[in-house]
Amino acid sequence: MENEPSSDNRDSNEQDIRRRLHERPRNASSGDIDTQPTFLRSRSDSSKTNLRDKTDELADSVFEVPTKCVEQAKEVGKRVVEYVVDHALLPHWLVDNEFLLSGHRPPMPSVKQCFASIFRLHTETVNIWTHLLGTLFFICITVYYITQPANEVHIERKIVFCAFFLGAIICLLFSTLYHTLSCHSPQFAYIFNKLDYCGISVLIISSFIPWIYYAFYCEFGTKIAYLSVTTILGTGCIIVSMWDKFASPAYRPYRALLFIAFGLFGFIPTMHYGLLFGFRHAFTTGAAQWLALMAVLYITGASLYAARIPERLAPGYFDIWFQSHQIFHVFVVAAACVHYYGICILSRHQDSIGDCHASVISPSSSVLTSFFR
Repeated sequence: MENEPSSDNRDSNEQDIRRRLHERPRNASSGDIDTQPTFLRSRSDSSKTNLRDKTDELADSVFEVPTKCVEQAKEVGKRVVEYVVDHALLPHWLVDNEFLLSGHRPPMPSVKQCFASIFRLHTETVNIWTHLLGTLFFICITVYYITQPANEVHIERKIVFCAFFLGAIICLLFSTLYHTLSCHSPQFAYIFNKLDYCGISVLIISSFIPWIYYAFYCEFGTKIAYLSVTTILGTGCIIVSMWDKFASPAYRPYRALLFIAFGLFGFIPTMHYGLLFGFRHAFTTGAAQWLALMAVLYITGASLYAARIPERLAPGYFDIWFQSHQIFHVFVVAAACVHYYGICILSRHQDSIGDCHASVISPSSSVLTSFFR
């Protein structure tokens, strides 16, 4: 009797053991199932955190670029501000364009400092470099022509072309020297200002030489007459350029008009050439279209220079870049290159002429016939 309770207890114990053994795998598996999403969630949260950190770093690096640029610009600005002065602080002999409010070089009584200013940023930087590069370009072309063999480039063509190259080099070099050394002293500004205007006259004279020479290749008297008149007019412009008041800012429009009028003299031999050989011939073999483009570039640049556009329309906004004098310089170099291309085309016609006596125009040929030829 006493053993019965113990058997019941054993049975209940065995049942508890079986129940626990049966439930253990389920608990273990459920534990595994419960912990697995937690692990995945932790990895997911970690990857999201890393991605967010990388995104923040990328954003910081992107925003760092303009910040660094601004800081560098400020450093450059500090150097420029320390180096240049406003228009109101300029001495009277450096006052030229009241619409350029800042960025001017102060007086520099040292030639070394003036030449060192070529590599600094101020109102004359672009003026210097445009004509300095133009000078080097035409020097290279001159050396190329001179060194060509005589059987490829005849000595006659070398002399005619080099006359134009020399005029372009003188004009662009004098302009470069003036814009570089004008801040040295009143004496330097006076001397190189005169040379600058003389260089413009020399360029106009030298531009006429090859065109008139080849256009009227077989018209010796006409050629000499036009070259003589051109030289006289150019000498007159040089004499006027020596006048002290001519260099003052008040005479800026008159300077531009004088050189424009001198350049427009080329319209007379061009019309003569068209009437003599026909305008169709003038605008094909005669390359008159390139002469016209050259005139448009010169006149446009000189007009903007005289009117001081665009700085007149927005004072202070074009102190360093895109002022009228800079545009004028670019147009002068472009016009000289266009003229060089035009006389290259015109000079080829000389090879096809042959004997000038065989190509003389009959006196009976009328102007109207030559006009529509």
